[in-house]
Amino acid sequence: MGRYTTFTLFLTFGIVFQQSCGIEVNVQDKDNKLCLYANLMVNFSVSYEVAGNKSATAEFELPSEVTTVGSECDTTSSVLKLNFGEGHSWSINFTANGKMYQADYITFSYNLSDATRFPASVSNETTSVTVKPHITDVDMDTCYSCKSNDMIETDLVNQTLWNVLIQAFVSNGSKSEQISSCAADLPTTAVPTTHSTSTTPVAPVTNATAPPPTTTPTPTLPTPSTGKYSIKPDDNSTACLLASFGLRIGYKQADKYQEMNFDPNGTTVSGSCGVNSSELVLASNTMTIMFTFTNDMQKFRLHALNVTGSMSSGVSFSEANTNLSLWEAAVSSSYMCNKEQNYTISSLLTLYTFNLQVQPFGVKKGAFSTAEDCQADAESFLVPIAVGVALLVLILIVLLAYFIGRKRNVATGYESF
Repeated sequence: MGRYTTFTLFLTFGIVFQQSCGIEVNVQDKDNKLCLYANLMVNFSVSYEVAGNKSATAEFELPSEVTTVGSECDTTSSVLKLNFGEGHSWSINFTANGKMYQADYITFSYNLSDATRFPASVSNETTSVTVKPHITDVDMDTCYSCKSNDMIETDLVNQTLWNVLIQAFVSNGSKSEQISSCAADLPTTAVPTTHSTSTTPVAPVTNATAPPPTTTPTPTLPTPSTGKYSIKPDDNSTACLLASFGLRIGYKQADKYQEMNFDPNGTTVSGSCGVNSSELVLASNTMTIMFTFTNDMQKFRLHALNVTGSMSSGVSFSEANTNLSLWEAAVSSSYMCNKEQNYTISSLLTLYTFNLQVQPFGVKKGAFSTAEDCQADAESFLVPIAVGVALLVLILIVLLAYFIGRKRNVATGYESF
């Protein structure tokens, strides 16, 4: 992976200055060739706690002076990271697959000890929020353009992107002149209303009964393939996050419900490991799924899930839930659930899991720790145990009845004699 990143110098080394159309950034690879280009603006609105158990809102925009330390390029993944102020950063991760590329997630980290942007904050922590942007299906060798405002909302942070021009995978060191525009920038075509002046007589309506429409039953999907995924802090380290599961997505649009298996083959895996928060991002040809795990130093759980993709019918969707409490286990353990499970993520999205085992914290020697089984697996063990106990009791009753009957027969024989 190319980790040698530089960018265009404007008056001062290491600083990118805002132009009229936004903040322009040029990231170069280890051969000093342009590999990522960006020109964009971002506005932030952050709610934070102040004294008296009250909240305040800080509003600011991405400033004119940023650095790109942490940006990097590769043939299938790229990261644009903009650092500014007192410990703040904004980054966007891209992945390429074949002839298309997309933005998988945006991470915004803000330092609440910065009194200039967060006056009277009672917290001195640096907080991060990860969201899924609406940048998908961009043709390779083109620039993604979106002049319209694109607001991405979470509980505490709202981000508005505008005047965006990005090419995440630049070939031959030269930015493309071809543009892939976002849907909001495309002109809407009004359908003209025509008034017929024809005098052709209309056929009379009859009471003939139309045959009922035939419906084709939805085919049953096979069990999805189990994918094995891991996150490493760097190329020379052992895994800090492990996951193994098969996934199926169910999505409802209007009155139509569709399901699609997630294909682990060719999936791009990315993410991060932290002390209290870890992330796993899986990007396939049709879908991107971001898992966010948190822990309270005793137990971990799946806290947030963001799914963006297109169903086989061509219907695109983007659903998220940032208030989950699933797959809970001790930090020193892994969570396992072999039986098929389904989880309602939103009113439109359902997640199905098969042969699930995850450990986002405390991985040792690159292997899963002792697993805590889910309730469904525990119940599956209880059934044969209960059946076995019932059979044992039945056998004891039969034996007891046999011995009692035999004893009575012996006593009757003595009396007869």
